[in-house]
Amino acid sequence: MDAAFTAEQDEIRRTLREILGKRCGPDEVKAAVRTAEGYDRELWQQLAQQLGLPGIAVAEEYGGVGCTPADLALACEETGRALLPSPLLATAALCAPLITALGTPTQRSTLLPPLAAGALTAALAVPGPVLATALALTGDNAAGPWSGGGRAGGVQARAAEDGAGWRLYGEVPQVLDGHSAGLLLVAAHTGGFARSRTLLFLVRQDAPGLVTSRQTTLDETRPQARIELRNVSAELLGDHGDLREGDGAEVLAALAATGRTASAVLAAEAVGAAAQALARTVDYVRQREQFGRAVGSFQAVKHRLADLYVRVQAARSAAYYAAWDPEQGGLALAQALETLRVTAGEAIQLHGGIGFTWEHDAHLYFKRAAADELLFGPVHRLRAHAADRADLFTPQSRKVAV
Repeated sequence: MDAAFTAEQDEIRRTLREILGKRCGPDEVKAAVRTAEGYDRELWQQLAQQLGLPGIAVAEEYGGVGCTPADLALACEETGRALLPSPLLATAALCAPLITALGTPTQRSTLLPPLAAGALTAALAVPGPVLATALALTGDNAAGPWSGGGRAGGVQARAAEDGAGWRLYGEVPQVLDGHSAGLLLVAAHTGGFARSRTLLFLVRQDAPGLVTSRQTTLDETRPQARIELRNVSAELLGDHGDLREGDGAEVLAALAATGRTASAVLAAEAVGAAAQALARTVDYVRQREQFGRAVGSFQAVKHRLADLYVRVQAARSAAYYAAWDPEQGGLALAQALETLRVTAGEAIQLHGGIGFTWEHDAHLYFKRAAADELLFGPVHRLRAHAADRADLFTPQSRKVAV
């Protein structure tokens, strides 16, 4: 593995940092999250047109840049540094890979170009607050309970009576960027109890019977919505042949693969946020004086900052490794989320009284850390699932017998 960055990667990061430095300061972030969309639409279009950010990991034949998921992760380190509120994660890291993996040629050629151009945004709707399980980050997504297992609850799908398309019923309480997405990828189960399987369906924002409502969230830069589907017309993602046979394993495999890539992207984003929180704290303790000397000159403060620096660098190394080897994404994400939480907490403490105020920006990093762990963690479950996949705690005698 060659871990050195290419000139093109360095240029993307430099340009992105320059744009976000001018257009995405703390005040701009707070203003953007209070808009109806929850992000700065003008900035989103600028990032799409100048850098091709939404389509950075989409193949060129579909209008994308044609880079790898590693490039998307490196770009997201910069968006994390600025706490950029945008539909990038939901669109580029979750939905575009699923459409690429499962969509028919017609669906890919119809949906991927506008997604890559930033003209269309998408969101993944998974029944219940189990997005991490559906993406196989904290557990095996082949087990039925996360999607309802064909029982009541979640989202149910049945073929339309006229044989044209599908109809969806149910609700999803937490959908990342679901209130502003022009396209929803809804995980629904069909086939009844005996032949229950989870499939993905495409639902347009203007579909009759679809009701979306933005929810109050801990982290405003990660807006979420509640969606209700009342006999909503939907299109099956992909061509699954005879639905009377099979168990939808290809859908679960695609969700797991998407989860591995998304975890690397999220890890890089969390590292960017942690690095920025640490940098701002270092700048503050250099300027803030107490007892006639800078706070940062005290040995105890130096030790705490040094510990944070080591944490951030270790998490960055893990995130970069996961960007090239997504199989390690779960562990990298666990380390990055823990680093962001600890760094944000220390940042508040080292800022003193001002760090606890609503007007200061330190709380934005702490809320991002807490919200991401609720959405994609918690950390101990990420690590436990990675250990299970590696058979870390399987007795040696059993391994030999198998």
